[in-house]
Amino acid sequence: MTKKIVTILGARPQFIKASIVSHVIRQTAGLIEVILHTGQHYDANMSNVFFTELGMRPLAYSLGIGGGSHGEMTGRMLAEIEKILLDEDPDAVLVYGDTNSTLAGALAATKLHIPVAHVEAGLRSFNMKMPEEINRILTDRVSRWLFTPTEAARTHLQREGMPDAQIVPVGDVMFDAALHYGARVKAEGGVLQRLGFAPKSYMLATIHRAENTDDQQRLTAIANALMTTASKLQVVWPLHPRTQAVLQSFGLFDMLAKSITLIDPVGYLDMVQLEKYATVIATDSGGVQKEAFFHQVPCVTLRDETEWLELLEAGWGRLVSPASAVAITTAIDAAVGGKGRLIQPYGEGHASRLIVDRLLTDLVS
Repeated sequence: MTKKIVTILGARPQFIKASIVSHVIRQTAGLIEVILHTGQHYDANMSNVFFTELGMRPLAYSLGIGGGSHGEMTGRMLAEIEKILLDEDPDAVLVYGDTNSTLAGALAATKLHIPVAHVEAGLRSFNMKMPEEINRILTDRVSRWLFTPTEAARTHLQREGMPDAQIVPVGDVMFDAALHYGARVKAEGGVLQRLGFAPKSYMLATIHRAENTDDQQRLTAIANALMTTASKLQVVWPLHPRTQAVLQSFGLFDMLAKSITLIDPVGYLDMVQLEKYATVIATDSGGVQKEAFFHQVPCVTLRDETEWLELLEAGWGRLVSPASAVAITTAIDAAVGGKGRLIQPYGEGHASRLIVDRLLTDLVS
């Protein structure tokens, strides 16, 4: 008997992860998938990036729920997802990561007694001021399957008292994606050609977290550090419209535009090209930290903490609080040309197959 999985997504990185898992589901007899997008993060590139580039099937549901406070957004999602789950009556709900969409999907399913599978379970920053930390902890607590990307994630769940039978070490689906899509991306053409950048001649910057963009002191320190770096190395910053508006309100945008290449958000394959051929990356994104490692590019993380401690310990990443432009610049200078130890903490690139095989086994038994 065919089993139905409803996959709930809300942010661009989740589509990238889901594209790999969904491909495996389509190849697996006995499983069908229905994809629901909450609309938490939306950009005009969606149709191209998520469907043309990533080969995903069209969405079954698109709720268009974005904006508002965390509570308001999560509550609206919870109500709408519940209606769809009642109609679809799936055998399992699959969620990814730590967004409000993740938590809303997990809560809606659990209250309807539908088992939840959490991909990227067990990650912890130990900073309860981060909404992502709250989302991931609560999602883990109500999930039947806890698919962990690293040994550290497994250990966190064990320390929190989660049963071993629910913890399933599989590796990181982002590693699967990096292997799959990275092989398709070359140095020629793409966004590098449009920008006129040579490989390994530039730094890629990505800044989006509210803790940085909404704090004038931190955002000013980041802007000053990037401008200092731009005097020695080309800097490209794909800029979300919201971040651009904040930079303008703080009086930083025009200064940045004089020395830094500020561009609109790019498609996924263009982003892979920018990451793969950068000489260094500065970011506050959890996903980009790992992608930098997958492409063997040194990374400076502009946050107070990171979930990916193994990358710091191996020398691939540097963590710096973005309170000081000098500290940021020093970390970037030290990272350029650096290499870390060879490690393999994220599995062997088969996480998607392990996830789907476990779901199929448990759902049909």
